[in-house]
Amino acid sequence: MVTVFGCIVHRHNHWLVLLAALLCGGGSWVTARLFQRTVNTSGTQRLGWQVLTAISAGVAIWCTHFIAMLGFDAGAPVHFNLPLTLVSLLIAVGGSTIGFALTTCRIVKVAPALGGAIVGVAIVLMHYTGMLAWRVEGIVSWDVGYLIASVLLAMTLAALALHLAMRPSPHAVNQMAGVLSLAILALHFTGMSALRITPLMLDGTWTDVNELRPLALAVAGTSLVIVCTGLVSYVIDSNVRAESLEHLRRLALSDMLTGLPNRASFNERLDLEITLAQEHGRKLALIGIDLNRFKEINDLRGHHAGDEVLRILARRMANLLREGEFVARIGGDEFAALCRMDDDTRLMNLLERLEPALYKPVRLDDYEVVPGASFGVAIYPDDAATKAILINSADLAMYRAKGSIAQSICFYEPAMDLIVRARRSLAADLRRAVADNQLSVHYQVQTSLATGEIRGYEALLRWQHATLGTIPPAEFIPLAEENGVILDIGAWVLREACARAATWEPPYAVAVNVSAVQFMHADLTALVADVLEETRLPASRLQLELTESTIFAGRERALDTLRQIKALGVSIALDDFGTGYSSLDTLRSFPFDRIKLDQSFVADAEAKPQDRAIIRAVLALGKSLGIPILAEGIETRDQLALLADEGCDEAQGFLLGRPAPLNEIVGSGQIALTGGNRVRPRVPASESAVEADLDPDPRG
Repeated sequence: MVTVFGCIVHRHNHWLVLLAALLCGGGSWVTARLFQRTVNTSGTQRLGWQVLTAISAGVAIWCTHFIAMLGFDAGAPVHFNLPLTLVSLLIAVGGSTIGFALTTCRIVKVAPALGGAIVGVAIVLMHYTGMLAWRVEGIVSWDVGYLIASVLLAMTLAALALHLAMRPSPHAVNQMAGVLSLAILALHFTGMSALRITPLMLDGTWTDVNELRPLALAVAGTSLVIVCTGLVSYVIDSNVRAESLEHLRRLALSDMLTGLPNRASFNERLDLEITLAQEHGRKLALIGIDLNRFKEINDLRGHHAGDEVLRILARRMANLLREGEFVARIGGDEFAALCRMDDDTRLMNLLERLEPALYKPVRLDDYEVVPGASFGVAIYPDDAATKAILINSADLAMYRAKGSIAQSICFYEPAMDLIVRARRSLAADLRRAVADNQLSVHYQVQTSLATGEIRGYEALLRWQHATLGTIPPAEFIPLAEENGVILDIGAWVLREACARAATWEPPYAVAVNVSAVQFMHADLTALVADVLEETRLPASRLQLELTESTIFAGRERALDTLRQIKALGVSIALDDFGTGYSSLDTLRSFPFDRIKLDQSFVADAEAKPQDRAIIRAVLALGKSLGIPILAEGIETRDQLALLADEGCDEAQGFLLGRPAPLNEIVGSGQIALTGGNRVRPRVPASESAVEADLDPDPRG
C-alpha cells in the first residue's frame, strides 16, 4: 500500500492524476446509469443500451489509463505504439460488452459476479496491452506480487460493482459507480507500482513525452466526448421518460371524456386540502354534485348526446373556478367540488356560480335540454373529522337534495346520517337473514265466497330480526329491492313455498308474489321450472302474483316471460288491481287466471258509493272476461256480505284467516301433511289461516 501511495505521489503528475480520477469517476457514473437503463429494458432497446454501456465503460477505462500514463514520470523518453494503443481500447469495450451481457442475462444466480469478473479481466487486459504499447528507453521489469495483486483487485472489485448494481436498492447505481471507479484506479496504480524501469541513454527516434501530450490530450478529449455522448443519451432518455410518465400521470388523473380531474385525482387533492385545512386552521367544503335527468337524456337522445352534455357542463364548471376551488368528475353523472373556506361567503359564492351553470339549457343540434343538478354539502371539520366520513356526509346530503322537490342544495345534517346508517345496517342484516334462519314463510287462506271452501294459500314472507324483533314487510321488502337482495330472497321464498305445498293434503294451490326487481332481473322462467322439478309440485298448483307496475317496467319482455311461465302450466294472477296503471290493455294483452281487487276499495266500500261502484265494475269485467276476482283485505262480516252479494268469487283477509306459520295451520286441521286427513274443510270467518308472498301488506 505504501509503495502504491509512493508511486502516485512521487512518480506522477498530480494534476493529471486528478484529471484521470475525475474522468474515471465521471465515466463510471455514466456507465452505472446506462447499465441501469439496460437492466430496466428488454429486446432491442436493451441491446442498444448495452452497447452504449460497454462503450462508456471501455472509454472510461482507457482514458483513465491513457491520461494517468501521460502523467507518469518514467525517468526516460517514451513512445506510444498507436496500433496497440487502439487495440487496448477495443479490448476494454469488447470485454465490457461480454461482462455486462452476462450480468443482465441472469442465467445463474452468480451471473452478476461472473459478469463483473469478466469486466475486471477486460480492465486488466486493457491496462497491460496499453503497457505493451508504451515503449520506454530503458529496461522494464515487473514485481510479480504487485502484478498479481492488481489483477485480483480489478476482478474482485468489478465483480462486487455489478453484484451491487443488480441488488434492489435505491443506492445501487451510486454503489456500482464508486466500486467500478475503485476497480479501475486500483488496477492502474497497483499495476504501475509493479513496474520497474532502468533508463538507457541510447540514440534513436524516441520522443520526449512532452511532445506527445497535445496528441494525448486530443485523444483523451475525443474519448471524453464519447462518454459525454452516452451521458447525453441517458439524460435525453430520462427526460423523455419523465415527460412520458408525466403524460401518463395526467392521463391517469384526468377524465378522458370531460378533461376534468378524475376520482383518483380528486382523492389526492382532497387529502392535500384536508392537510392544508389542518395546518392553517380553516374549513374545507366538499360539494357532491349529481346531474338531474341525465338518464332521461341518454334514453331519449342516446349516449352520444349524454356525453356531449357532460363535456359542456364540465367546461362550464372548469371555467368558473377561482383560486382555492377544485372540481372533478367522480364517475357517470356525478361530480365533486372542493372549496377552501377562508370565510363562509366563499362557499355560497361558489354554489351561486355552480347552480346556474348546471341549470342553464344545453343546445344540442336542433333541440335543447335543461339538465339541472342536486348538490350535497359537507364541511370539514364541522361535519366530519376524516376524509371518508366527509365524503359519506356529502353523499347523504346530495341524495337528500335529489329526493327533494323544493331544494336543489342540501347541507349535511347529523340526524339524516343516523337514519341512513340504520337503514344500511338493516340492509346488511337482511343479507344475512336467510343464512341466519331469520326468514320464514307464513300462509294466508284464500276462500270461495260461494261455498266457503279453501281455494289455496298465499305465501307471505316474515322476518324475525335477532335484536329488533319482527320487521314489517312494508319496511324490509322495499329495502331488499333497493339492494338487490330480493333476487336471492325471492328465489328462497318460491322454493320454500313450493316445497311445503308439495306435502299438503288436500293438495291446495299456493300463490307466491313476484317482485318487480326479481321479475326484470332474474331468469324467472328457468327458476320456476327448476323449483317445480326440485320440489315435484305440479305446475297447476302454483300461482304467481304480480302487479301491473311490474309489467309496465318492461312491457314486451314482461309479457313474453309471462307467456313462457304460463306454458309451464303455472297460473298468473294480477295483484292490487284498481291501483297504479290499471290499464284495460293489460287484461287484453295477457290471459290472467285471477284478478285480485286491491283492499283499498274494500275498506271504504260500506261508506263510499264510488268504491262500491268500482267493485261492481271490476266484478262485471271479470265475469265478461271469464277471470275470477279475489278481493283482498276482508276484515269485517259486512265487507264479506257486501262482496258475496255483488257476486265476488273469492276473498282473503284477517276475517277469513290471518297469516300464520304452516305448523299452526296444520294444527288447526285445515291442512294435513302427506298421508294425513284428506277432508276439504270449510273455514269459519273467525278461524286463522294464512297466505305466502312478498306482499308488504300483512293483511293480504
